[in-house]
Amino acid sequence: MGELKLVLVDPITRLCEALKAAFDQLPNVTLVNGRFEELPKYDCMVSAANSFGLMDGGVDAAITRFFGAGLMEKVQAHILAVYLGEQPVGTSFIIETGNAKHPFLAHTPTMRVPMEIAHTDNVYLAMSAMLRAVFHHNRRAEKPINIIACPGLGTATGNVPFREAARQMALAYRNFLNPPAYLDWRLADARQLEIRFGGDMGLHLPTD
Repeated sequence: MGELKLVLVDPITRLCEALKAAFDQLPNVTLVNGRFEELPKYDCMVSAANSFGLMDGGVDAAITRFFGAGLMEKVQAHILAVYLGEQPVGTSFIIETGNAKHPFLAHTPTMRVPMEIAHTDNVYLAMSAMLRAVFHHNRRAEKPINIIACPGLGTATGNVPFREAARQMALAYRNFLNPPAYLDWRLADARQLEIRFGGDMGLHLPTD
């Protein structure tokens, strides 16, 4: 298995600028201001999804058009079987696409149903969950994931400001690359201070 690489891909230039600034010092990251359909090489596409696998809007609709409607059916069957019909935000699973060139999808809800998530840590939760799903996939699968293609999370229907979405995504990636060796309250408090949001904190903190 090669070193894991992250391709951040989005057609919105201002979002790409925010991602570039947030991920500037992080390794193995490529930024593409364009559409994922134009990427020549990746193993796993991230679906910034809802909890019910209804892939009929935004990037999810583009994913369904690209990979075929059968992928949505597989995603929904997995949600019914594993999550009893509702996949929580903060989880992600890897499923085969049937596409030999781009064989995997990481189905990763950022919201239960389409809604604004600007005052939440949902982007952080989703990005962290996706990276963990890839990590565990690579520990057991014969065919590993080496290149992840990931759009901006939570920035369309979710209405998360670009800089805040980029900050949460980069923080999740940084924490993934640097897991703790121990757990105590000092670590927990420092982690929460970095994330900022969660619980009712979004009612009191400005997003940007």
